Amino acid sequence: MKRYNRMWRRIMFMAIATVILAMFGMRATFAQDASAATPTMEDLTAVKVSIDTAWVLLTGFLVFFMQCGFAMLETGLIHQKGAANALLENFIDAGLTALCWWAVGFGIAFGTDSGGIIGTSYFFPGMAHMNETFPGLNISVLTMFFFQFAFAATASTITTGAMAERTDFIGDLIYSALIAIFIYPVVAHWAWGGGWLSQQGFHDFAGSTVVHTVGGVIAIWGAWMLGPRKGKVWGKIPPAHNLGYATLGTMILWFGWYGFNPGSTLGAGSPGLIALVTLNTTLGAAGGAMATILFMYARTGKWDLAGSLNGTLAGLVAITAPCAFVEPWAAVVIGLVAGILVILAADVVEKIKVDDPVGAFAVHGANGIWGTIAIGIFAVPGMLFAGPFAAGGAMEGQGGLLYGGTSLLGVQVLGSLSTIIYCSVTAVLMFGLLKVIGRLRVHAKADEIGIDNYEHGVSLWPDVLPPDDGDSPAVKAPATAGAIGD
Repeated sequence: MKRYNRMWRRIMFMAIATVILAMFGMRATFAQDASAATPTMEDLTAVKVSIDTAWVLLTGFLVFFMQCGFAMLETGLIHQKGAANALLENFIDAGLTALCWWAVGFGIAFGTDSGGIIGTSYFFPGMAHMNETFPGLNISVLTMFFFQFAFAATASTITTGAMAERTDFIGDLIYSALIAIFIYPVVAHWAWGGGWLSQQGFHDFAGSTVVHTVGGVIAIWGAWMLGPRKGKVWGKIPPAHNLGYATLGTMILWFGWYGFNPGSTLGAGSPGLIALVTLNTTLGAAGGAMATILFMYARTGKWDLAGSLNGTLAGLVAITAPCAFVEPWAAVVIGLVAGILVILAADVVEKIKVDDPVGAFAVHGANGIWGTIAIGIFAVPGMLFAGPFAAGGAMEGQGGLLYGGTSLLGVQVLGSLSTIIYCSVTAVLMFGLLKVIGRLRVHAKADEIGIDNYEHGVSLWPDVLPPDDGDSPAVKAPATAGAIGD
């Protein structure tokens, strides 16, 4: 026992001695470092680049996580027999958009400006751009690529919700690719890539127009040209099959929006601005949620969960463009208006007999427009240059109507209208072509047995709704779309 105790005392002594020697070594090293030359400007720049890169990538990861939120929200709001189809469309759209954005979309959106219309560089970015700093920022071209890819993926995902349960899967792949290659990148270049809208002084801090109006407008055209789901009763919204999924999806989206909006600073050098954007984002979401739930209670006498979820998203969409330019009280007002607007817009969509299962246009289209216009009303003078894309010298020093500004509102309306027109024309051409080749609407058999069964041969809950393998052909005739309204 004594020998055992002596052994452990020797081990402890050696450990203590090792720690002491290590401490003296560290002090000597620190002393040498202290005597070395002070950090250079290059050293400080490298630190700033590292911090900004970490910030942009982290927020980009949050934006990408929103894909999960969209998938859960859409799946919860539609019928059970289309749940697997919705999940696969949302999932595969992210992968397809990544490839299209890498090859073409990013270059059109953020490449060297050509005539204020499109970009002409940064196609297939790779190792040559690894250490190349993106113009005007402290992040690399590749970091910028990833952050903006997450935004691009959102635009096509918005569209899938309005077209849920009845879109041919190959058609979904085609239109998602076209959105990522040509439709979304062109609008992004106009507003964010040095294009003609930014030159006019148009402002959209994080995408009420560039992301949400684009997605919402394409969505309503797609839903209209598809026609309604079989058995659709106008004036009666089908009940969501799983409000738990829808609620989880909405919470994920709200969480992801803290990457969407604060991350659009594209750097961590303005902590006060990041804090303001975060606060305004929170207040916009809260205002939308409260306005919708109270409005629906006044209308129905019931506390409406599904309505309040869309109200929250409407508030988030509306505050996305002005979040860096307005006072917190204005963010509340913008959210409150959005919470009412989303219900009224959904009513209009229903009255014109367009089947939008998740209210994609009411949430993203109508409130993307509202958020863009809100800048022209509530923008605080001197705040319009917050953020890397707010480079419109024509609006320097301008504020919104409430602060005596008269020009900004017109520019914001111009930007919104031009986006609506461009997306409408391209969407009609795109969906029209898909209809001609028989790849817009899924085969009529899917209406009978369910799109999950027909397109994928699976059921999300096979013990409750088992798939019928006999009615899910591996090879089927090209889908034919009926006339609008059939």
